[in-house]
Amino acid sequence: MNSVLTTLPGARAAARRRDQIEDQLGAHNYHPLDVVIARGSGVWVYDVDGRKYLDCLSAYSAVNQGHCHPRILAAMVEQAQTLTLTSRAFRHDQMAPFYEDLARLTGAHKILPMNSGAEAVETAIKAVRKWGYEVRGVPQDQAEIIVCANNFHGRTLGIVGFSTDPDAYGSYGPFAPGFKIVPFGDFDAFDAAITPNTVAFLVEPIQGEAGVVMPPAGYFTRVRQRCTERGITLILDEIQTGLGRTGKLLAEEHEGIEADVTLIGKALSGGFYPVSAVLSNADVLGVFQPGQHGSTFGGNPLACAVARAALQVLTDEGMIENAAAVGAYFLERLRTLPGPVREVRGRGLMLAVELEPDAGGARRFSERLQARGMLVKDTHGHTLRLSPPLIVTREQVDWACDQLAAVLSAA
Repeated sequence: MNSVLTTLPGARAAARRRDQIEDQLGAHNYHPLDVVIARGSGVWVYDVDGRKYLDCLSAYSAVNQGHCHPRILAAMVEQAQTLTLTSRAFRHDQMAPFYEDLARLTGAHKILPMNSGAEAVETAIKAVRKWGYEVRGVPQDQAEIIVCANNFHGRTLGIVGFSTDPDAYGSYGPFAPGFKIVPFGDFDAFDAAITPNTVAFLVEPIQGEAGVVMPPAGYFTRVRQRCTERGITLILDEIQTGLGRTGKLLAEEHEGIEADVTLIGKALSGGFYPVSAVLSNADVLGVFQPGQHGSTFGGNPLACAVARAALQVLTDEGMIENAAAVGAYFLERLRTLPGPVREVRGRGLMLAVELEPDAGGARRFSERLQARGMLVKDTHGHTLRLSPPLIVTREQVDWACDQLAAVLSAA
């Protein structure tokens, strides 16, 4: 293949070359900001020219513990020098300690480790359908799962089939049947969608990708009660909201409920390695028998060792409590921002600033913030998502709010 690369003086040439390589060889499935990150430490990342940025995305909450946390790094290096992969064809010495640590922390009765968040979602869908047929007695191939509009559970073919985002599902059909879509936070709509064939309700405690959309107070309490009454499995996708992001270990704790199936990922490895897990009561995951579901890399020794360290630093270093306290302070500060702010919302360190529709879109503000040393993610046209690592300080929040105020005042 002929090169299309050009030669420009010095660092500018190198930057242009990188961009051209990405555009030429990479599939255009992302639209990143024009920054090339080369290093990270704590809440900070540094580009290839050494410029410093406050990371207010945390890799979509995968880096809750901060970039390159030394304890997680040490656990990864130690395990990588010993044993990385056996596949589940054999037992290994890291699996039982991982199960024990996760069960002790979350109260899970059964655990199935996978790799990505999307794999965890797909696993849960398979499990609750099988449970519906074999335990609930739903007629074969008639199981129904209720989901919410504006959901984001991943990008596999099975998942995008029940998305309401045209960018997610457009031109990928035909899709698997068996899903009913209701408005998020509308209990009456959820209740009306239930039939004798409903086996599960799959929902995010807070809709992250949709723009940090919050449910009404008491919504999940009512949902939990109805699921119990009707024998429906409540699946909470805590891949973004879980592991401290909202100021609790799991977001379900804010309403004092327990899901039947909980999905975690992202921060389960502190950003070092793809690790996810399906947590459930004994009934749901108990339907799987050997050979019916699996993954070559799921639950490998390296993943288990890294995840154990990632969980330990969350609790040992008070990160969850910090997310609650500093998150509340951050939310208070955001509510004083000037400029075209329509709404501020969130919980813990999962926050969003929604701008007025006539503000010109959130992307331009994220670009201006980048120029001031702060990285945020725009979503759904008019919303800025703010999710720094859980170790962020009040002083760093003050600095971030100063940058936000400056760019919004200049709108």
